[in-house]
Amino acid sequence: MFDRKQAKKIEGIQTTRVVLSEEVALIEQEALNHLPWLKNGFSTRIGGVSTGYFGEMNLSFTVGDEEKNVLENFRRMGKALGICVEDMVYSHQTHTTNVMRVGNRQKGMGIIRERDFSDIDGLVTNEPGVCLVTSYADCVPLYFADPVHKAIGLSHSGWRGTVGNICQNTIEKMNDEFGTKPEDLIACIGPSICGNCYEVSSDVASQFQKAYGKDQSEKILVAKEDGKYFLNLHLANYYNMVNAGVKEENVFLPDLCTCCNSSWLHSHRASGGKRGGLCAFLCIR
Repeated sequence: MFDRKQAKKIEGIQTTRVVLSEEVALIEQEALNHLPWLKNGFSTRIGGVSTGYFGEMNLSFTVGDEEKNVLENFRRMGKALGICVEDMVYSHQTHTTNVMRVGNRQKGMGIIRERDFSDIDGLVTNEPGVCLVTSYADCVPLYFADPVHKAIGLSHSGWRGTVGNICQNTIEKMNDEFGTKPEDLIACIGPSICGNCYEVSSDVASQFQKAYGKDQSEKILVAKEDGKYFLNLHLANYYNMVNAGVKEENVFLPDLCTCCNSSWLHSHRASGGKRGGLCAFLCIR
């Protein structure tokens, strides 16, 4: 389990930092911390009330944990972030590339009241006080901030979302709704499984080979002797961002792998599916 004494050492990583509040440990994207109009965070396994392989801090309602525990965990994360649970909007993820605009009307949905939407893996908003929330346990969090139009996006990108390019869909949705230009975006790829840990079948690899072409797919995929591949979702999403028009210098890659750090981050691969859920949070102040 995570040792709180490690926090100082971990804060030395380049693109993220670990913050210890009174109760929880959370991860912040440093590039987004430079935008004073934003709040951002990513949960760890530390500081909640869940037990066993759920954590302490589990933020998934669908893995068998008690609902009251998950609600208390959200309250604790909200307190650490300075965000009320009532202001959060929690995605309904089914590995789609669907992106939805949300606002004040959706506040609390997915946590303290029922959603009126489904099959949504990406959320965008330009309304202050609306906190976007998406869930993870190895898949890739994609954070988008438009400093010109003061708009944000947060999307969940597993291998299906990556090869289907939810990144492009999120940027297009922000353009349609708010006038966002990709060259203005600050884009961060959050903590998620790295290319040295993520093994996939040849069927999955072939989809990436078709979607990315020879030059890029040869960098994304590493063939193994058993016919399987290592897949680098971080690099694939980097290509998605740059190909969509985000400036290379405005894309920030992760320096934390959920699988390598499964003692204090939930990882589906490392745990064999016996795990809780992490969440990313993004909010306009």
